[in-house]
Amino acid sequence: MQNQYTNLETLKFLIHKVHKTDSVLGEGRFSAYDTASIDMFLDSIASLSDAELFPYIKEMDQKPSVYKEGKITIHPQFERIFQQARDLGLIASIFNEEDGGLQMPNTLFHAAYYIMEAANNHVTGYLGLTTGAANLIATFGNQVLKDQYLPKMLDMEWTGSMCLTEPQAGSSLSDITTSATPIGNGSYLINGQKIFISAGDHQFADNIVHLLLGRIDGAPEGTKGVSLFVVPKFKPINGSLEENHVATAGEFEKLGQRGYCTSHLVFENSEAWLVGEENRGLTYMFQLMNEARIATGRMGAGIASAAYYASLQYAKERPQGRKLTSTGDKDLLQDQTLIINHPDVKRMLLHQKSIVEGSLSLILQAAHYLDREQIAEGEDKERYNLLLELLTPIVKTYPAEKGLESVSQGLQILGGYGFCQDFILQQYYRDIRIISIYEGTTGIQSLDLLGRKVNLKNGKVLQWLAEEVMETIAKASRIDALHVYANELEQNLKMIQQVLTELAPIAKKGDFERYLSDATVFMDLFGTVIIGWQWLKIANKAYDEVSNDTPLKAAMEGKIHTMKFFYKYEMSRTKGLAKTLLNQLALTLDFNLDYLE
Repeated sequence: MQNQYTNLETLKFLIHKVHKTDSVLGEGRFSAYDTASIDMFLDSIASLSDAELFPYIKEMDQKPSVYKEGKITIHPQFERIFQQARDLGLIASIFNEEDGGLQMPNTLFHAAYYIMEAANNHVTGYLGLTTGAANLIATFGNQVLKDQYLPKMLDMEWTGSMCLTEPQAGSSLSDITTSATPIGNGSYLINGQKIFISAGDHQFADNIVHLLLGRIDGAPEGTKGVSLFVVPKFKPINGSLEENHVATAGEFEKLGQRGYCTSHLVFENSEAWLVGEENRGLTYMFQLMNEARIATGRMGAGIASAAYYASLQYAKERPQGRKLTSTGDKDLLQDQTLIINHPDVKRMLLHQKSIVEGSLSLILQAAHYLDREQIAEGEDKERYNLLLELLTPIVKTYPAEKGLESVSQGLQILGGYGFCQDFILQQYYRDIRIISIYEGTTGIQSLDLLGRKVNLKNGKVLQWLAEEVMETIAKASRIDALHVYANELEQNLKMIQQVLTELAPIAKKGDFERYLSDATVFMDLFGTVIIGWQWLKIANKAYDEVSNDTPLKAAMEGKIHTMKFFYKYEMSRTKGLAKTLLNQLALTLDFNLDYLE
């Protein structure tokens, strides 16, 4: 089945064949799931998206969330969407059964949300933040907090948000000043402001539960003094809800994702309850932040998917120009040809397809590691956890940066119409622009990758990842049609190792600013090679289908063709990126800032 914003058969192929999700079904916490139940659930999500999400994406942009008299009002369709989310158990899906959850495989969870994000990327933030906030309470909260909040949040009667950013402290969480004063009954009074709070206020929940970072009076400076609190908009007391002095001061009017509200909140003696231990808030919040980073990359891939299928549909319908004859001229007696017949348009479409499906495969790879971690024990559990840690900044960044490039190519296919509001490409372009900023910018993710993640366990985790890549290479090397691509991927692995070997002495000397100065270039290099790995994995399975002459043969031939495209047009960039990283000139460090004038 293919709709107007994604391809369900491709998604199922990646889940079942490439990432072998079936191998975790029936085991441990996933004992209630099988292949049929996964496909049935995805079909239901596609039906929901077709009927309730996709038809409203333009309208949510044209009639955005609005702030008036201390309240934010969002599009009325959200009321129906939230009800459907309750009926499908979308919030409860990944929680433990003892907490009221469904113990759904993470791969299925992310696949479902990917479909919804491709259909309407303004929707899933409300659901995902509720899931993330509730999961913090479930993981680190005491039983009183669990009993008080989880049932309402998992049923989405109450929604959630995370409150980190402050006016004077954007990504620098060590500089937050929101205060928490103990009041002697186990609770605290919160005072401060939080900005850019997604889903921070709306009319379709009885309560909004804010998970907030604050500093208890007298706490140490920096991140070591940050604690995590539950701060509800309304306090639940003896079965009723009372005002808790959480004021909505405004709504940020954004370039894109205008149906997904973003608020400025003011806390004035708002009563709060500590989650876990004092001064460990940032450690706890990183659980939600890492979940949100994967979700943000997934959203970028979803938007890019929707843009790709809109571009493809237009290219199939729009006549323009004529094909060149053997003499290089145009035969004006011929009818105009559809633009999909022009080589450069086909190049742009293949570029979009390679980014979208490669990104989706990467997201499912990360979800598969989490599934494996949740049913593994001992060393295997640690292995999958750390592999996920290593991939997370790439999962966040690649679909964001390359997804933007992909949507831009789609807009180019439409030409002048792509720049006009009559066609949705301009909206997708605006919507996806925030993805590289959400949950830690590309620069921050790149610093994390090069500064921390490649050195996990003294490089052991990077070696584990290389071993998995080599398994894919070994299989492809036995297939004549794929041997050359296997060799190219192996050479790229060696090139990454060479870059890290050259950079390591700089870090060992303590010159970390120099070591990390081109971290975003390294992210581009590493991310491209990882997507190259994903495409070779896809090609391996696609070749099996082609060789066995299955009903998927034509579609699988398309996968192999797209893999070849990615290697020609994207993997070929890696040598230049490596050359930049190995260049000794430190042009972005100390220089006369007047040069920028």
